[in-house]
Amino acid sequence: MANSNNIIRKSQDEQAKRTFFFLPILDSYILREFMIPFSILLFAFIFLFLIGDVFNDLGDFLEHKASFMLGVKYFAYKMPGNIRFVLPISVLLACMYTLANFGRNREITAMRSSGISLVRCGFAIYCVGFVVMLVNFWFNEQVIPYSEQQSTILIEKLKNPKYDERMYKMLQYRSSDKLRDWLFQDFDQDGIQHEVILKKYYTGDDGKKVLDWDLRAAEAKYVDGQGWVFKKVVRTPYNKRFFLPGSPERIKELRISAEEIPEKPDDIVNAVKPPEELSSWTIYHMLTDNKAMVASLRGMYETILYYRLAFPTVCFLCVFLALPMAAKNERGGIFLSIITAVVVIVVYQVMTEIFLVLGKQGIVPPIVGGLTPTVAFLLYGWFFVIRKAG
Repeated sequence: MANSNNIIRKSQDEQAKRTFFFLPILDSYILREFMIPFSILLFAFIFLFLIGDVFNDLGDFLEHKASFMLGVKYFAYKMPGNIRFVLPISVLLACMYTLANFGRNREITAMRSSGISLVRCGFAIYCVGFVVMLVNFWFNEQVIPYSEQQSTILIEKLKNPKYDERMYKMLQYRSSDKLRDWLFQDFDQDGIQHEVILKKYYTGDDGKKVLDWDLRAAEAKYVDGQGWVFKKVVRTPYNKRFFLPGSPERIKELRISAEEIPEKPDDIVNAVKPPEELSSWTIYHMLTDNKAMVASLRGMYETILYYRLAFPTVCFLCVFLALPMAAKNERGGIFLSIITAVVVIVVYQVMTEIFLVLGKQGIVPPIVGGLTPTVAFLLYGWFFVIRKAG
C-alpha cells in the first residue's frame, strides 16, 4: 500500500513539473491564437492613423502640386511615430480578445483545473509583449527622432524649397543658465559660424540679470577641449555701475575657454529642436553635461526623459494587466473584455497627458510627472495578478 502511494505521489509530482515548466504544444497554440488578432489590429490601427495623416496633410501636397512619390516618402516618415502609439493598444486588445475567446470556450478554466497558473497560461504572450516593448523602445530612440525631423523638413520644403538650407539661418539661442544670448546669421553645426552676436550677462546683487559685455564676430568656431575661437571681433564692455556701453575693442582673434562658455554647437542645435526630435540619450547628455541649466528647463527635460523610458514598458504591462482582466471577465464574453481594455488604455493616456503637463510646468517633481501613470498601471495589474493568478 505504501509503495502504491509513493508511486502515485511520484507520478503527480512529475506531471506537475511537466505541465508547469515545459508546455510547447500549449505555448504554440496560445501564441498562434494571439498573433492572429494582434497582426490584424496592428495593421488596422496603422491604416487608420495613415488615413488621419492623409486627411490632415494632403491639402498641402495638392496645393503645392507635389509628386506622388514625395507624398509616399512623407507619410512613410510619419509612420514610426504612429506605430509607437499603436503597439500598446494592439497588444492589450489582442490579449483581451484571445483570452476572452478562451474564456468563452472555458479553456482558461480547463488550463487552471489542470494545475497551470494564470501567469503560466500567458507565458507565450508575455514573451511577445517583452519583444514588442524592446521594439517600441528602439523606435523611440533610433527611428522616431530622425523620422520626425525628416517629415518636418519635407513638409516645410513644400512651402519654402530652400527650407533645409535656411533652417539654421538667423538662429537664436539662450544658454540654459540664461547668462548668454546668441544670434547666428549663418549657423553650421559642423563648421564655421558667420556673423555671430554674443551677449554675456551676470547676476547683480538684486538678483537681476545685468549685461556684462557683448561681441560681434565675423566668424566663430568651437574647438574641442579648448572652447570658442572668434575672429574679427568687436567687443563692447558695459559699465557695472551705470550699465552704459564702454569703448568698443577691436580684436583680430579672441579665444574664450569652455569653462566660461560651456555650450557646444551640438548643444545649441539640440536646444532649438523640438523634444520629439531628440533621443533619450541626447536628453540625458544635455542634463548631465550642463550643470548650470535652470531648474524649470531641467524639470521639463527630466519629465520627458522619465516618460520616454517608461512608455515602452506599457507594451509589456498591457499583457501583465490583460491576463487577469480577461479571467475576471470570463463569463462576460469578448465584448465586455474589449470595452474594459479600451477604458483602461484611455484612462492611461489621459493620465499620461495630465502628468506630463504637470511635470513640464514644475507643479509636480519630474519623476512623478514622467512615471506616475506607468507605475499606477503596474500596481493595478499586479493587484489583479495577485488575486487571480492562483
